Amino acid sequence: GTSAPEMVVSALAALQGNPGIALGNAYGSNIANIALILGLTALVSPIAVKSQVLRKELPLLTAVTVLAAWQVWDGRITRLEALVLLAVFFGVMGWTIRQGMRTRIDPLASEMEQELEIHAMPLGRAVCKLVVGLAVLVASSRMLVWGAVAVARGFGVSDLIIGLTIIAVGTSLPELASSLLATRKGEHDIALGNVLGSNLFNTLAVVGIAGSIAPMTVGPEVFSRDIMVMAVLTLSLFIIGYGFRGPGRGRINRFEGALLLACYIGYNAVLVIGVFRQ
Repeated sequence: GTSAPEMVVSALAALQGNPGIALGNAYGSNIANIALILGLTALVSPIAVKSQVLRKELPLLTAVTVLAAWQVWDGRITRLEALVLLAVFFGVMGWTIRQGMRTRIDPLASEMEQELEIHAMPLGRAVCKLVVGLAVLVASSRMLVWGAVAVARGFGVSDLIIGLTIIAVGTSLPELASSLLATRKGEHDIALGNVLGSNLFNTLAVVGIAGSIAPMTVGPEVFSRDIMVMAVLTLSLFIIGYGFRGPGRGRINRFEGALLLACYIGYNAVLVIGVFRQ
């Protein structure tokens, strides 16, 4: 749900012939999710890493990141490669559902159910809200893409940079709000699971949908800079969460959150410096 803006924005960008925005939005959101959102969230309240679900998602996210790196290595994402991403996404979804049916109790779902009050809503009203929400999402996403293209042309900045920065932060705001809210309530698994799930969705579904609409030509900097940053952040999250504290003792403390936030600031500084050097 929180990744819907990334999906719609990237799909519209691909339809309008702006693959840089589509790809930059997906990868930039992944970087923002780990470095910015988890960094800010850990500063508010240290994040405990306990759930068995997260122990499965982190290795899976690492593998998916390696797949993304392999696909952009040759400087393009073909329609076939995009379809492979979508196939992997549906495979992951099927595996996740199957695991949930076996265990019957999903730790994240049970935590959510304890916090949310379920109110009955007439079907007609629910459908009406859904349609209105989708219409607003599509309209606002189209305006965001138009505005981003105008800004890029006005300042002579590439679509990729705009996607990696302004659009990525804008579409990641739902993840920020939900992660901060979950952490303030002590639901650390939800906060971290939200970010990991969003990154999986962005890498597989968002890029897969955009690439299926229009194959993408990828500049060498996407692999050498953006994919590498995404991979290092994913690996650092794995190490921080579990690596040197032992099983079941993972914790992202405030100092580590500050380091993640500093990484995000440094990454954006590199992007800005690169723009001025052009």
